[in-house]
This record gives sequence, structure tokens and C-alpha cells, in this order.
Amino acid sequence: MKKISNKKDAAAAEKALLEVTSLPTAAAHEDAVIKYVADWAGSRSARLILERDRCGNLVLTRKDFKKACRGKAPLYITAHLDHPAFIVRSVKSSGDAELEFRGGVHDAYFKGAVIEIFDAELARSFTARIIALDAKAKPFKTVHARLSRPADAALIKAGCLGRWKFPRSSVRGGLAYTNGCDDLACVAAALLAFDKISSDKKLAHVAVLFTRAEEIGFVGAIGAARGGTVPKNARLVCLECSRSFPHDSPIGAGPIVRVGDRMSVFTPELTNIVSNIAAGYQKENPAFKFQRKLMPGGVCEASAFSFYGLRSTCVCLPLGNYHNMQDPDAALAGKKGKVGQEFIAVADFLGMIELLGAVARGLDAPGEGMRGRMEKIWAQHGALLSRDEK
Repeated sequence: MKKISNKKDAAAAEKALLEVTSLPTAAAHEDAVIKYVADWAGSRSARLILERDRCGNLVLTRKDFKKACRGKAPLYITAHLDHPAFIVRSVKSSGDAELEFRGGVHDAYFKGAVIEIFDAELARSFTARIIALDAKAKPFKTVHARLSRPADAALIKAGCLGRWKFPRSSVRGGLAYTNGCDDLACVAAALLAFDKISSDKKLAHVAVLFTRAEEIGFVGAIGAARGGTVPKNARLVCLECSRSFPHDSPIGAGPIVRVGDRMSVFTPELTNIVSNIAAGYQKENPAFKFQRKLMPGGVCEASAFSFYGLRSTCVCLPLGNYHNMQDPDAALAGKKGKVGQEFIAVADFLGMIELLGAVARGLDAPGEGMRGRMEKIWAQHGALLSRDEK
């Protein structure tokens, strides 16, 4: 895959980024994003197949994928389809609604926050304000919200989706501000990268896996691992958005080869190969930026897959306003939280697309690997440790 250098391709990628990240979605309520992926795949049905596993995860492959995998271990690019959001439990004719929140957001961000609740068809949304929070409710914390127009209650029912209410998504100063970059920006990146990858018959062993319900505990990824959606010999490059720390993982410094998270270190051999490919691509394209970081602020699906014995690593985008939380450290310290649009650098997003193309091409390229390098060092200097050395 060539560098995204011309303005037309960059503009098309930016448009797709804003479209996908503006879609309403929640754990187990990913219908809008699923439809987008299905429509995208349908327009490329001459060469691609879209399937759903028993958990509703999406698997996107070339038609000759199974044949290609007879001689080469498959490579899965993965991303999840959901983002922290609300699901309506009940609504009264008075305009008061009870909603549960699926995802990880600190309590300080809920009270008084303005949300929008969609009708069942996701065609219209209605403004409401949170008036109470039950943070101890199980299985998910719940809120009570009051619609700005009580008459709108007739158009909402249990199971409808809600989310924080923000201005229209846009790009300002090279940054994309939108409803949910995590992880829909990576869904967009995976589609754009796979559009090019799947055009190359030599890369027919590459697939895309879109998982569901990540925000409530990697449920879709667990289902894919347990149910055999992903074969045991597969390699997985999981895409994520991870909270940026300005002095360690800055926004705008490139996509991040993530070596681990708060819970685990990913498959070292696979991570090292991806990192080496990124370094090689950078050498050929000096304008390309990337970072290599642990990113311990959260947990990634790469950990979930590795716990089931699958080789996995992660490439992530440094993210601002993680889970729509502005200044989460201040909120944890007792200050009032304020929600905001998540944001990423468009350049990092484009860099992720480029890197995925490089990884698809380079993962199985001939080479000695790190073990080969170690053997060369031993051949050169191993005798120094021999007892016979004089």
C-alpha cells in the first residue's frame, strides 16, 4: 500500500473517519455501524465476503481466503464496533427516562450532563438532561434523564440508544473531533486499509474481524476466541484508541505499536515484527511517524485474545478525551467532570492505514528474524565464553 500523499485520497479518508465515528453505537447495540460495514462490503461483493459468527461479530475476507490460508497463517486486523453509551430501560409519559450506561466513565461526568436519545430506527434523536445517577446499580450504572420535550417520550421505548450530545463532528487544526473515536476510528482505518490490501491477490490470507461489546469486557472477542471464529494459527493485529499522555504518547506523533496494556504484554515476537516493519517503512518514507509504547492506561482486546493462546499485538491511536472524559485525573480528584468530543490527529489516522498496508505486505516476508540475529552474534562471539579460549 502506497503512502497516502495526494489530497483526494486524504480527503476521502477524512470523510470516512467522520462518517463512521459519528454513528450511534453501544455494546450489543452496534446496528448502525454493522449496517455501514455491510453496505461497504456489499459495494465490493465481487471480491469480498462478509460473514457473522455466532456472537454477531463481523468477518470480512476475500472470496479466496480459505484457499490462501492453506499455505499461509491468516492475519486478522481487528477493531471493535461499540463505544460507551446509554440504553433506555424505561420511559414515562412525563418525559422521564431510566437508562443504563454500558462502558467505563467516571461518576463525576454524569450529573447534569446533556444527552441525546435516539428512536428505535436511529432516525431521530431527542435531547435530555441527566438528573440522577445510581452508580452502584448492577450490572450497569443507571441514570434518570428528563427529556426537554415530554411529548418526545412517545417516540422512545426500552432498548433505544442514547449518547452524550455534542456538536457536529469536524476537523479543526488537523484534529478530528467526534462522538466516538474509540473504536470507530479504527473501524474506518481497517476498512480503508483493507480496501487496498484485498485488491492484492498475494494478500488473500488477510482478513478483518470486527467485534462487538468490547466496552463491557471484550465479550465479542471472547466469543470469537472460544467459538473458533479465529483459527489457532492466526496472527491478530488489534486496533485501538488509547488515552494519550502528552509527554509519553503525544497526539500527532504517529500511530503506536502497543507492546502491552495494564493487564498483559502482548505476543513479543509478533509485536517485534510489526515494530520492525514500521521502522523499515519509516526508513523508506521519512515523513511517516510511529511510536512504540506500553500504554498501560487501559486493557486491549489483544490481551483477551492472548489469554486464549492466540498470537496478538496492537496498533493504537493516541486519543484525547478518552471515553469522552475531559481531564479525567481532575475528575478523580473530586472536581466536576465535563464530557467532550473525543479527538485524534488525522495524520495519525492516515499513518495507521499506511502501517496496516505495510504490515500485511511485510509480515511474511523472508528474513532471519530476531532468533537469526542472535545466532549470528553467537557465531561471531560465542567462542569468547569457551573454556578453551586462551
